[in-house]
Amino acid sequence: MKYVDAINKKLVPTRNGGPKTVDLFAGCGGLALGVEAAGFETIGYEINADCTETYNRNLAGTCHNVALTKETPLESCDVIIGGPPCQPFSVRGHQNGLADSRDGFPTFISAVERLRPALFLFENVRGLLYRNGWYLDEVIEQLKALDYVVEKQLVNARHFGVPQNRERLIVVGHTGDFFWPKPVKYMVTAGEALGELAFQTPPGSKFLTRSMDEYVARYEKASFCTVPRDLHLDRPARTLTCRNLAGATSDMQRIRLPDGRRRRLTVREAARLQSFPDSFEFAGGETSQYNQIGNAVPPLLALHLAERVMAYLESRGVDESRPKKQQTTGRQLALI
Repeated sequence: MKYVDAINKKLVPTRNGGPKTVDLFAGCGGLALGVEAAGFETIGYEINADCTETYNRNLAGTCHNVALTKETPLESCDVIIGGPPCQPFSVRGHQNGLADSRDGFPTFISAVERLRPALFLFENVRGLLYRNGWYLDEVIEQLKALDYVVEKQLVNARHFGVPQNRERLIVVGHTGDFFWPKPVKYMVTAGEALGELAFQTPPGSKFLTRSMDEYVARYEKASFCTVPRDLHLDRPARTLTCRNLAGATSDMQRIRLPDGRRRRLTVREAARLQSFPDSFEFAGGETSQYNQIGNAVPPLLALHLAERVMAYLESRGVDESRPKKQQTTGRQLALI
């Protein structure tokens, strides 16, 4: 099945009342779309109004526009998923870890402790494995203390049919015998994903000016860039980010047309490279839409993960998959 046909036919929200999933820090619904396509029911929680509207326009589940805290009431569920935001750490934050940080992990841990799902899964940037690895270790130790087996993997979306070289950290908590999805053999290129879109100039196309082209040339020379950072149609795209979709000339995601002109990727092209189906509509202005796409979990990657979660629940039974112990130590309470 061709890539565009695959995302348009496979990534369809479900309304069949499958296992219930609470989606924390839900964004525009990229992770939830893959989860719903695998047969789950979702309930989202998201602070950004445009993201919330996008989720509610496209998903079968309902997303609540709310600023999540450790005390936010949440519906009972079988699975918790999410993308907890991870803010830069101050020296004081580094010293006190979870007790003093400004990100979403204390809220995520609290949700797991309160709801006791059969499985939880979260996504984050690869840097959490390295520069802030000490903090990830703290998070994992807290989740293990709730009687879960916690596993982490650095996953590249291009190994799961997404036409983008996008590495992300995936962490899964379960009670045993969860199997990670296996990479697919076929690599999808940006050219296959975009098709004729890559050679068109739709209304509102934004082209790089001569001065911008000169700036790009100076930047690439100064940074010893031997391969231009234009979109290459014979390979997966570079990682899509808010920064290189919405601006930043030197690093901008851009297409070089046959006549030599360069133009910025359109919202629809960016969505294709993130594996959103063509029917998916983004709310808000153009910059907001680019930011939603840049921050999203590719739905096709989410589908591969969600299929393994569904297989895990079916093989063990939802009730049997829940942790047996439900006690919290004084140390856990102090940290979260």
